[in-house]
Amino acid sequence: MSSTTSGRVAVVGAGESPYTRHPAAGTTTAGVLGDAVRRALADAGLTTADVDGFGVSSFTLQPDHAVDLAWRLGLRVDWLMQDTNGGASAGGMLQHAVRAVEAGDASVVVLVAGDLMDREVHVEMVRRYNRATAEHLAPLPMTGPNALFAMLTRRQMDRFGLAREDYGRLVVAQRAWAAANPGAVYRTPLDLEEYLAAPTVAEPLGRYDCVPPVTGADAVVVAAETRASGRCARVLAVATTYNTDDQAGDGLTTGVASCAPRAFEHAGVEPADVDVVSVYDDYPAMVVAQLADLGLPGADDLPRLLALVGERNLPVNTSGGQLSAGQPGAGGGMHGLVEVVRQLRGQADGRQVGGRIGVVTGYGMVLYRHGACGNVAVLEAA
Repeated sequence: MSSTTSGRVAVVGAGESPYTRHPAAGTTTAGVLGDAVRRALADAGLTTADVDGFGVSSFTLQPDHAVDLAWRLGLRVDWLMQDTNGGASAGGMLQHAVRAVEAGDASVVVLVAGDLMDREVHVEMVRRYNRATAEHLAPLPMTGPNALFAMLTRRQMDRFGLAREDYGRLVVAQRAWAAANPGAVYRTPLDLEEYLAAPTVAEPLGRYDCVPPVTGADAVVVAAETRASGRCARVLAVATTYNTDDQAGDGLTTGVASCAPRAFEHAGVEPADVDVVSVYDDYPAMVVAQLADLGLPGADDLPRLLALVGERNLPVNTSGGQLSAGQPGAGGGMHGLVEVVRQLRGQADGRQVGGRIGVVTGYGMVLYRHGACGNVAVLEAA
């Protein structure tokens, strides 16, 4: 359930295919995935000829699979994987890629995640996300997970004494970070009054609480640290977990709670050492839950913790997160990994926070009521 490294494997390159709410005619899933791969390899100073390992996560790549995409990209590899776990796929693939490099099964692994997400594709995916959704949720008079996470948000508010203003501070702060990210779809400044006045989607969720689907993809290159052409992000630890509560819990505690202590212990750092963090943010309530599960300083006082996030004294989702940058389907989890890598490599122009330790969480795959997958990766500037 966990993976640790000796500190010799790193993310040596990262790339993102531009996000868009309205993909141009002729845009394909394979196209945006391939674009992200090429950008990541160029960032690493490598070519497809250097790649001998490949992993992909996508909801809309079918009927093709990882091997088909590898062929289309001209890759001849010795290690291949396909991860289907959405927001947790980046951490899962990173775990396996690190082990592959350590074991000598591959030397340069490219991991990519993303999707073509126009309205028609998104609606169909929401209806048939998995068997539980198709058989039990789709027949109900509600669309997608908004109602499920509205109930979870209300439960969290009641449990911890949170108000909509608390969530609003988080959303507004992420929009302020997004203003300095040219890749974010939504960069227009947002204030708390505008957040509170937004149309209701599912009480207590408003428009800005719901992640916007976009078309796009993200990729990273994982290799021995010696393959880096410049600064890299050393992978100190990855810990994962699946189906921790059998969908019988209240959803307020995620799998991150069991991953975080193991990841920090294996990495040899403490939560107080973290300089920048990206958590999976399909809804603000899940940002709150994962920040608490990470055990960051102040996590025992969530309103105060959110005030720190709102003041940007705690750098959370410095790309703007999915709430402002957009959610590229299965690429949502990889988005956070790319951002932390950029921060640790000093490439986050206009929003650089500095620091040595970055943390990325993965969360997702709603089986029936809430996400069943969680992971934590700890990285270090090298």
